[in-house]
Amino acid sequence: MFVACFQDRRAAFAAGLLLVLSLPLGGCATSTNSSLMDARAEAPMPRKTGGYLAVEDLPPPREKAAMTPDERSKLQKELIAARDRQAAAAKTQGGPMNDPVKP
Repeated sequence: MFVACFQDRRAAFAAGLLLVLSLPLGGCATSTNSSLMDARAEAPMPRKTGGYLAVEDLPPPREKAAMTPDERSKLQKELIAARDRQAAAAKTQGGPMNDPVKP
């Protein structure tokens, strides 16, 4: 009955050959797709979070101060000295003549 549709034996052979060769290709497509599905199934789900930031979650208080008053004054003096050096260098090179703002 299948052969009756085709007048030529070569056409019937070609149709059968295409059918047989298409079967392995279909098997490759399903195995690749299933491996992707398995990888997605094993991946951990992201944590569900609300749309808002955790504003009320504050870090614990520090046990020790970040800087002592002596360290703070030393750092301020160093920064002021660096600012004055840069302002002097800018004046000698013909840079902007803006006076630095003193605290």
